[in-house]
Amino acid sequence: MSFPWYGQAEHVAGSNYGSLAVVWPLLQRMNVAGIINQHVPKDPQAEFDYGDVLELLIAARLHKPTALMNVSTWASESSAEALWGIPPDKLNDDRLGRALDHFFEQRHSIAASVALHVSETFGVSLERLHYDPTHILFHGAYESSQPRNDSPLPPQTSSANYDPAHITFGHASHDKKIVHAGISVAVDKFGPVPIFGHTTSGNNNGHTAIDEQFQLVHNYLQPNRLLMISDRGTFSVGHLARLQREGFHALCSANWKDFRSLYDENRQHLQWRKASYLSIEQQRRRKANSSLPKEHYELAVLKHELTDSASKEVVPCRVIFVYSTADEKVTQKNRDKQIEQLRNGLDRITQTVARGHARSDEDSIRRRIIKLFGNKAAARYFQWQMLPLSEAEQAALPPPQRGCRRPTHRFVYSFDENAVAADRIYDGLSVLVTTAPRSSSADLLFTQFKEQIYAEQSHHQFKTPLAIHPLFLKSPKRVESLVHLMMIALTAYHLLQRVYRQSVPEEASDKEKRTTTETILRAFANYTLILRRSRLGKVINPTQLSAEQRKILNKLGFPTPAQILREKLPQHPL
Repeated sequence: MSFPWYGQAEHVAGSNYGSLAVVWPLLQRMNVAGIINQHVPKDPQAEFDYGDVLELLIAARLHKPTALMNVSTWASESSAEALWGIPPDKLNDDRLGRALDHFFEQRHSIAASVALHVSETFGVSLERLHYDPTHILFHGAYESSQPRNDSPLPPQTSSANYDPAHITFGHASHDKKIVHAGISVAVDKFGPVPIFGHTTSGNNNGHTAIDEQFQLVHNYLQPNRLLMISDRGTFSVGHLARLQREGFHALCSANWKDFRSLYDENRQHLQWRKASYLSIEQQRRRKANSSLPKEHYELAVLKHELTDSASKEVVPCRVIFVYSTADEKVTQKNRDKQIEQLRNGLDRITQTVARGHARSDEDSIRRRIIKLFGNKAAARYFQWQMLPLSEAEQAALPPPQRGCRRPTHRFVYSFDENAVAADRIYDGLSVLVTTAPRSSSADLLFTQFKEQIYAEQSHHQFKTPLAIHPLFLKSPKRVESLVHLMMIALTAYHLLQRVYRQSVPEEASDKEKRTTTETILRAFANYTLILRRSRLGKVINPTQLSAEQRKILNKLGFPTPAQILREKLPQHPL
């Protein structure tokens, strides 16, 4: 048995090296600093390469979301200077700001070069990209931010001369200024990798976003083949036609109301087949023979043609009608809930008018109903009116209660059961539109479309672990640079779990096959270096890795902190 003992105080300190144990070797393999330096040559008067400064900034974001003004403190506490060779006191706002300014001038080329390097080095295919835009909130007035001019997208216009996205109010937020950040995500059996992104102004919509993103992907990444997958906010016939002209394909969800008549015309002739796709939860229920509901999807395919109103180009396509048993139940439950809420509210209004409440005039009742109906879809099933009472009807009423007056109107409402029945036949239905070749079955395309959720999850990681949102910087150009830089950080975040999963054997558990970056970073959160002071300067001593940490590094193929520091730092004489 061993006992803890009190020892004398020593002149040593700890440094929270933490997740830099995996972040630094990953960024080296991505060659982020090298690529930036290729595009942004070093200023002869600058002490440090811009690539090293910005790579360190990415590492700070991955290690612990840090404001620019606090990067110096973070570098000191984490011993980042040992890896990048930049003293913490040199990481001031001005140096970071100047690096962002130079990054802005080549931001599209840098992002594309990183994407192409990642594709080749980590085996990420660019033949199928999921696209999804999100908004980023801003604090501050940003009066210097102006609408973008009509210059063509880079590389036709140099990045230096292509204005940053306009920070302004948009449909996603009426009281805060925003920009939109759209990200293309590659997905395969190892999970998603956000690979390339772009910003659009706060008042742009999804049509503009996907148009510009495709042009940038086409011009910079130059894929030989491409299937671009996106949600209905980006769908337009113009988008399908644009990809068709370049020999590429699209797979989009579309607004049901735009294809409802097509469904009605062909409903009797559609052939439905059960889809092979099942969510992870539904797979679990079937494996465990659970008593919980076993939901499924069904697909029906219809060959169709759409015409682009702008170019008059005819686009042959397939319309995939999708039926979901789970969505049908949810839709019916939500409708019934709304109908009950509206009935109860209208019944209360009926009673208010009947007792002659002081605020039972027609204008007051109209305002109350507008508030009650709101944006509820079930509101269209109800009709109401205020019917005036004759003098005889008013006289036959009992005396009004205290605080009320004799009613002059009767409130009545009706409910359209036929409209509800007509809507029920569409419950659980949605629609996809694709120009993919017939060799890609509807079942395969539907499975690929369901992976669109990974693009949406990427935005969650963009805003939570990387804390891109909310954002505050004074210069719109620096804002633009930081957003693009954080897109590279998002790529790194997902690559970490990808590299780990690629080394997991087939017979491993599902849990290990789905190991996430969050799990990996958490395993190193408390890894510490020992700092000692000597007459020659600060001495950094690595500590022993835990069994879990060593296992992770082995699977990632990364060197240990001791091996890294031994290579980066001179050996201290004994």
